[in-house]
Amino acid sequence: MPLRISEEITFRKLEALLAFMETGNLAKAAEALDISPVSVHRALHSLEDGMRCALFRHEGRNLLPTEAAHVLADVARDVLKTMSDGIRVTREAAGYSADQLKIGSLYSLTIKTVPQVVIGIKMRRPELHTELVLGSNADLLQKLRQGSIDATLMALPEPDAEIESIPMFEDDIFFAAPADSHYASLPEIDLRVCRDEPFVSLGEGYVTSSGFMEAFRIADFTPNVVMKVGDIFSLMNLVGGGIGYSLLPGRVRDVFAKNVAFVPLTAEYGMKQSIGLSFLRRRERDPNLLGLAAVCRMLMRV
Repeated sequence: MPLRISEEITFRKLEALLAFMETGNLAKAAEALDISPVSVHRALHSLEDGMRCALFRHEGRNLLPTEAAHVLADVARDVLKTMSDGIRVTREAAGYSADQLKIGSLYSLTIKTVPQVVIGIKMRRPELHTELVLGSNADLLQKLRQGSIDATLMALPEPDAEIESIPMFEDDIFFAAPADSHYASLPEIDLRVCRDEPFVSLGEGYVTSSGFMEAFRIADFTPNVVMKVGDIFSLMNLVGGGIGYSLLPGRVRDVFAKNVAFVPLTAEYGMKQSIGLSFLRRRERDPNLLGLAAVCRMLMRV
């Protein structure tokens, strides 16, 4: 049978012990804990009663920790950290989180959507610290499932019982060509006329990459991809520099407007991306995510 812990040993008293051990002074420990020095002194002596051994000795007016106090302090650090972590994960399981929000995003959404969302959530919850994690759709979805991000702005995933998604907007996909290309002035383009042209694309896992391959499936030929990159801005630089053509979402068209032309695809392609907010359904009552969802819904109406 495990040893029963005395009621005299509490988390608050362990905090008092650590504060005293770290400051070496009753007054400073009391200031750190926002209590009186008398309360710290009582907590330390109460711990001694609960431990049934001496933790301190007096030298004049000074209270000096014994070796036993150092051992208990080491244990207390581990216990308090474990309990703090336990409270956090318990709150997450119940749908509540803390003062930090990790938002995943596609690179292309950092132009307009992400700043709008971050400003909106700061206005609603100014105490919240926001961290941005960038990646591909596949990377972000994996991080969301693993719990390393709280929510993500990306192309909406396939229906999943574990994931809640809020659609925000749809984005057309365009044929991207250098601004001085003979394709740039066309009112629309059928990819079949580009069969012999070089192309550049994003790597696997990006929604723009999967749309790229779907478009060429419709065109019924395999494009000559001369280079793949890991972010959409590098891709646009390659297009603007004449390395190859590509397919890009309309949301990035203003970034390199002088160097890259966005030409509509003919109607048979009908290429669009559905962009929105996704988070784990078990956390739908999390106040931070409720605030984030409200911001995203508001942006839908703008």
